[in-house]
Amino acid sequence: MAVEKPHMNLAVIGHIDHGKSTTVGRLLFETGAVAPHIIESYRKEAESKGKGSFEFAWVMDSLKEERERGITIDIAHKRFDTDKFYFTVVDCPGHRDFVKNMITGASQADAALLVVAAPDGVMEQTKEHVFLSRTLGINQLIIGINKMDAAKYDEKRYNEVKEQLSQLLKMVGYKPDDISFIPMSAFVGDNITKLSENTPWYKGPTVLAALNALSEPEKPTNLPMRLPIQDVYSISGIGTVPVGRVETGVMKKGMKVSFMPANKEGEVKSIEMHHEEIPQATPGDNVGFNVRGIGKGDIRRGDVCGPADVPPTVAEEFVAQVVVLHHPSALTVGYTPVFHCHTAQIACSFVELMKKLDPRTGQVKEENPTFLKTGDAAIVKIRPTQPMVIEKVKEIPQLGRFAVRDMGSTIAAGVCMDITPKQMR
Repeated sequence: MAVEKPHMNLAVIGHIDHGKSTTVGRLLFETGAVAPHIIESYRKEAESKGKGSFEFAWVMDSLKEERERGITIDIAHKRFDTDKFYFTVVDCPGHRDFVKNMITGASQADAALLVVAAPDGVMEQTKEHVFLSRTLGINQLIIGINKMDAAKYDEKRYNEVKEQLSQLLKMVGYKPDDISFIPMSAFVGDNITKLSENTPWYKGPTVLAALNALSEPEKPTNLPMRLPIQDVYSISGIGTVPVGRVETGVMKKGMKVSFMPANKEGEVKSIEMHHEEIPQATPGDNVGFNVRGIGKGDIRRGDVCGPADVPPTVAEEFVAQVVVLHHPSALTVGYTPVFHCHTAQIACSFVELMKKLDPRTGQVKEENPTFLKTGDAAIVKIRPTQPMVIEKVKEIPQLGRFAVRDMGSTIAAGVCMDITPKQMR
């Protein structure tokens, strides 16, 4: 078998209707991941429903219900290859109800492609997705200023949108000078794989060239092994098979492992990826593994597997830095929304508002504020209502980030700074 190219998880983010799915469809088509005859059949079907411009988007939205509604719901994982990497696209829905999928998608991403429509510029969700990307630790960003065809390939409009975005990026700590702003049209194909004659004023890279220029993520193999459980299956003749993605460390056959907060121990008998048995799994690998000594009812989604001698940390309470993205009124002590952290979703209470920070500089603005509102950054103390695994972001960043949701929207995003561990007997 040929040596596998390095793998990158790419989140495609941005406001609804700014052309994310079409962009992904175009990338899959241009890199040969989708055959031309498939696009052609989609095109005919799209036209018959009066949605002629949707053919590329439909490559991603292959769920029938999504076609009827014309919006992207679930995160579709699709693979495409460039000269340098193979990418898994985490296509993140832009629709409000689906922000929680966007969170699970972005938290696995190594890089993000932010799609912003030139005619609209920066919208509410553009901001939310940029904040989330930053908080969730996505350090590599490419920006596609899309629908340039609808903006008549106007350089002035491109510069206006680029300026709006630069202000937003600086606010959350990205450096606009390190980011490519690519004027493009996913529908027409401008500047996706080759530079377009429609934008003679643009001298930067194409989307594909910018993707090739990303730096390969370092695999955190030196950290203790952590694998959040996504599902648990019971397979006849094999036994209990938990499934999940290795976030840090290395899982090896024969390893003694501990599942927290279930507080169960077992031994890894075999590891399987893409239906093939493998001797060990490293960060980024999605695997199923069989564990001796664990029953199907012992563990569930949201539990985390780690080495028995360095088990995952279960928090009695934890100190976190949060950014309030959107709250209709004010957030006070006692507020108990749902925290999404790795694969766990657990209601947690704000037990103390310790410090309010200046979101731009990180300096303390106010000690012990009485409330927090949209736009505020703060240090807070949180108590989960039931046992929950979380790690300090400085020690195991992959398990130190979370999003806070309530009433169908994302209230805040944050990182865990310190933990009072729960004593597990």
